[in-house]
Amino acid sequence: FVSLLSCDGEEFIISRDCAMLSGTIKSMLEGPGRFVENERNEISLREIRGPILERVCVYLYYKKRYDKSKSDLPDFDIHPDDVLELLMAANFLDA
Repeated sequence: FVSLLSCDGEEFIISRDCAMLSGTIKSMLEGPGRFVENERNEISLREIRGPILERVCVYLYYKKRYDKSKSDLPDFDIHPDDVLELLMAANFLDA
């Protein structure tokens, strides 16, 4: 498991498999060099608020579940007020 910390101090613990779907998190956990995040399995995301990070975590589980699905995917609902922040978080996290 990996602990993701938001800028407002919220903590989300997700499976390592789901966390690795983010290119940024994968680089921190597996990349060359010695990232402290890899040693502690804890990643501080100083630019992402708790409610947005929560939706990112839900999306990572959604992506893992439906990534290779050949059937129609269920909608992944996003509140219109969160669209811009989610887009910025997804871009930063390469998710």
